[in-house]
Amino acid sequence: MKDLLNVQDYLFAIHDVGDWEGEEEVVAERLNDLIHMAWERLPDDLDCESIDEIINGIWEHLRGDLALIEADFEELTDWVTHYVDSSLDEKM
Repeated sequence: MKDLLNVQDYLFAIHDVGDWEGEEEVVAERLNDLIHMAWERLPDDLDCESIDEIINGIWEHLRGDLALIEADFEELTDWVTHYVDSSLDEKM
């Protein structure tokens, strides 16, 4: 139930992303944008555990991946759309 959770609880501060050789702010901003996009794609009636898995999975997949700073943002948005949709398909 999405209304029991808050997207703000999943967002990253600069110090949360670790060392990105001076690009920590960019990484945190991009990651947070992707989390917001994923959040919007999630159905309101999805259970909290699934929401948690999907949103936390974004960081698990992208942690340490230079795509966060090297890829065009459009590529990242395409990835997050595919990731969320395929995760939802697995849950249903």
